[in-house]
Amino acid sequence: MTITIALTVNGKPVTATIDPRTLLVQFLREHLQLTGTHVGCDTAQCGACTVHLNGRAVKACSMLVAQAQGGSVTTIEGLAPEGELHPMQSAFRECHGLQCGFCTPGMVMSAVQLLKDQPAATEQQIREGLEGNLCRCTGYHNIVRAIQTCQRAGA
Repeated sequence: MTITIALTVNGKPVTATIDPRTLLVQFLREHLQLTGTHVGCDTAQCGACTVHLNGRAVKACSMLVAQAQGGSVTTIEGLAPEGELHPMQSAFRECHGLQCGFCTPGMVMSAVQLLKDQPAATEQQIREGLEGNLCRCTGYHNIVRAIQTCQRAGA
């Protein structure tokens, strides 16, 4: 059995016939070759798979692509479609908010959502806002600093 889905991914319309059990993260990585969205834990605990669906951060490993039917998905690749880094990506680079880079796409997508929801977030609120994203390398200090840098820049 298959289903046909239609959605917008990174500003482009996409239609595909897929197995109805296909997860959004699988669809993005395997069908669209958008491999910036990472698969970490497969249980929605690590946040490496975070994308934006209809303007909200969601964990793509915990939802079926059929649930995104008719929606608009933005991945890390679509965050800066003109080829220049998004201000949050620049801040992560500037502040060394990454080491191995595995968690970075999900962290950036979550951080963008965080500042959209709380533009004046305190350091504590930033740390709490990142609770659903795990990083095994940095200890979060530079990640928080990057978000604060982006926040001060008004992005």
